[in-house]
Amino acid sequence: MEELLDFLEREQPDILVAQEVLNSDDPATPQRYRSIEAIQSRMHFPAVEYAEAFIDNEQGHRFPSGNATFSRFPIVEHHIIPYDVPYGERTEHNPQAWANTPRNLQHTVVQVDDIFWNVFNMHGIWDLVGERASDRRKKMCQTIADAVRGKTHILLAGDSNLKPTNPALKPIDELLTSVFGQELTTSFNIKRKDMVKFPGYGTAVVDLMYVGHDVRVLEHHCPQVDISDHLPLVAVVEPLTNGKDTVE
Repeated sequence: MEELLDFLEREQPDILVAQEVLNSDDPATPQRYRSIEAIQSRMHFPAVEYAEAFIDNEQGHRFPSGNATFSRFPIVEHHIIPYDVPYGERTEHNPQAWANTPRNLQHTVVQVDDIFWNVFNMHGIWDLVGERASDRRKKMCQTIADAVRGKTHILLAGDSNLKPTNPALKPIDELLTSVFGQELTTSFNIKRKDMVKFPGYGTAVVDLMYVGHDVRVLEHHCPQVDISDHLPLVAVVEPLTNGKDTVE
């Protein structure tokens, strides 16, 4: 957690979307189970919204888990869009439990001067095979496409649990522009993965970022930092309707 907070302090993002955010309200639990409190105490974001997806259990602790969006600018709307598994409690940690874990799409509207940014924070349905276009994944991607359709100044990012070449992403690819395309080799921090048992992590990109067609990407990169089992994605963007303002 300290390394993660140090990274955020160096990066100073205007908007931060995070997944698997643990949000216990029990002060007796370790800091990692109180992620929002920890980030807020260091970064002091004026606005934060939480999209709780389920209750998790680990090492004797019970806590909410979900998506969180932090912003330097006002969040004027907040919506939680579930996929197919309803809100519930996860008591086991194994592939079957991971596949059936509730996930959601978080939608916030962030106002930067006179521009309203539609920020979508996604956490995708888990499947060990990133290329598998299952019916559940197709339905999830259609849900995301339906949510972004018709909106302006769109930012969509998060852990999709899909490779960018997965056919299930077609409805999203038709509406938005991928920021990283096929540039990355992996979005996993392989220092945190068992590369002997699961060598596929070394060539798996599952963390994706998209923008709407009225958004210009000025710069983007994937910092190689050891703060999670995934690597962060960073982009600096500006609205095409007002090139004076940039958002990171």
